[in-house]
Amino acid sequence: MSDQSSSQPSAGARPAGSTSADNVSADNFVQIVDVVKKFGETVAVKNVSLSVAKGELFALLGSSGCGKSTLLRMLAGLESVSAGKILIDGEDLAAMPPFKRPVNMMFQSYALFPHMTVEANVAFGLKQEGVQKAELKERVNNALDLVQMGRYAKRKPHQLSGGQQQRVALARSLVKRPKLLLLDEPMSALDKQIRQRTQIELVNILDGVGVTCIMVTHDQEEAMTMADRLAVMSEGEIVQLGTPHQVYEYPNSRFSAEFIGSTNLFDGRVVEDEPDHIFVETTELPCRLYVNHGITGPLGMSVTISVRPERIALTRKPPEGAYNWGRGTIANIAYMGGYSLYHVELDSGKTVVANVSSLALTEIDSPTWGDEIYVRWSASAGVVLTA
Repeated sequence: MSDQSSSQPSAGARPAGSTSADNVSADNFVQIVDVVKKFGETVAVKNVSLSVAKGELFALLGSSGCGKSTLLRMLAGLESVSAGKILIDGEDLAAMPPFKRPVNMMFQSYALFPHMTVEANVAFGLKQEGVQKAELKERVNNALDLVQMGRYAKRKPHQLSGGQQQRVALARSLVKRPKLLLLDEPMSALDKQIRQRTQIELVNILDGVGVTCIMVTHDQEEAMTMADRLAVMSEGEIVQLGTPHQVYEYPNSRFSAEFIGSTNLFDGRVVEDEPDHIFVETTELPCRLYVNHGITGPLGMSVTISVRPERIALTRKPPEGAYNWGRGTIANIAYMGGYSLYHVELDSGKTVVANVSSLALTEIDSPTWGDEIYVRWSASAGVVLTA
């Protein structure tokens, strides 16, 4: 796998020996330092290092079995660390039991007590800590008001919608004022329409509180919408780390390009490499690929060029220029409302997907199944992948 630190200097592990609270900065409020987790002979998490800034909403993104949930459980203290360190605000969590950690976790199922009212659910953790009655009532009321659930305080969980139950679970997590909030697939129990609305609401609540948050999700859209930064994980390692924009626009590997969103991949070999451009020869197009930046590598090396569907234009006339185009026929169309996904089978047999807006379609007289069409893209649309 590629280097976990990518181009983000603040995302690396803390230098050895620098573990006291006096040396903690806002950029490394949570530190995961060379963490390994083994289950018998199976290594679930492999030497993961990253830092999360104070007040940041950070997402661990990956498919099932990639190690993201195991990492979250180690932060919560529900799994032990086989090797490495986890620190919050400079404090090593290794010998700290889960109930003493400055961490709270909102589970995927919300885990609300069905026999308790909303306010009793939110108050439960504070009662366990022995918080005095007056303070308890004030903190519960404030937490419910924060998530706009104050008027539902006397209801039971079964009398609430999925979105309302999620808010109660969030209030219960925030009422204890954790230094770190962990979210385990926070939107998975909601249907798509509610999920999209709730994503923004949840971000606004967390921003208002200023709590540091690490969430786990397999949903790319959820991570891209909510997170300040994200880490793409695969087979227990971090494949790429950065802002949603960085990871989407500049994937560092074929895996990242295909996992985040969708893309078109063209395989070829470098035939010209200059500081301001490269040419790549491919059997999948009738012309060369042209990218407007150079790379470091020998001529003849194998590379893959990633081009996102929204960067590809359709035209009925042969494009001008000697690069970045292909000819084919329309094999499939998926109407998505404001845009359509066109699947174009090129003369080489390769299928290219283009995301075409409804406005752009009217300008080319809405091509349909079986029509001959040309695909083209600019020199800045392609990203060179060497891994």
